Amino acid sequence: MTEHRPHSVTTAMGNRHDYLPAAGRDAFLPAYDLLTRLLGAPRLHERLVDQAELRDDHRILEIGCGTGNLTLRAKRARPAAEVIGTDPDPRALARAARKAQGQQGIRFEHAYAQELPYGDGEFDRVLSSLMLHHLDADIKQALAAEAFRVLRPGGRLHVVDIGGPMTPADGLAARLTLRGEHIGGNLGDGIPRLLRDAGFDCAVVDSQPHRRLGRVTYYRAVRPD
Repeated sequence: MTEHRPHSVTTAMGNRHDYLPAAGRDAFLPAYDLLTRLLGAPRLHERLVDQAELRDDHRILEIGCGTGNLTLRAKRARPAAEVIGTDPDPRALARAARKAQGQQGIRFEHAYAQELPYGDGEFDRVLSSLMLHHLDADIKQALAAEAFRVLRPGGRLHVVDIGGPMTPADGLAARLTLRGEHIGGNLGDGIPRLLRDAGFDCAVVDSQPHRRLGRVTYYRAVRPD
C-alpha cells in the first residue's frame, strides 16, 4: 500500500509517522476517548448514524476510525450489518479491536484513506467523522475518489466535520478555529465542491454552531446509479 507523505499538521506536531495519529501523538492515545467525549463526539456520531439510514443487509465502511467509536456505534445500530473501520494508526486500531472483542461482523483494518484495499462497489455506506479537516487538499481529493470507487451505485458517503458556513459570529471556538491554516478547505462550500468533483451528488444535511469545535456540518453524498 502506498503511504502518503507527512502533511504539515503531522510535521508541526513532531510526529515521526506518515500519518496523523488518532490523538495527535502516540503518547496521548490513552486519553483519546476521554477527549472525544469532551468534544461531544458521541452526539455527532449518533446523528451521523441516524442520517445514514443503515440497514441490516448493508456493508459499511468508516474511513479514519481512530479507536473505533463511530464504527462501534454503527454496529450497535445494525447488529446484522457488516461494519469495517479503517485507519493508518496501528495503536488506535488495536484499541478499537479490543472494544469489539467477541462481536461478529465487525473488524478493524490498517489502511490509508487515499488507497483503500477494497474492490469497486463493495460498500453501501461510507462514514467519516472529524477527519477531513486534518488532511491536505491532494489527500482529500484522493479520499473522495476512493470513497466514490468503493461505494456501489446508489451508495452514500456521510460526513460530519468542522467547517461549512463558519464565521466569527459562531463564538470563541470558531474564531480560534478560523485562524488555523488547515481549516480553509472545509469552509463554505469546500466539502460539497470536493465531493461533487469526485462524482457525487452532495447535499448539506445540517450545520450547527458548536461550543468546542466552532461549527460542525453534516453532508450526504450519493454515488449516482
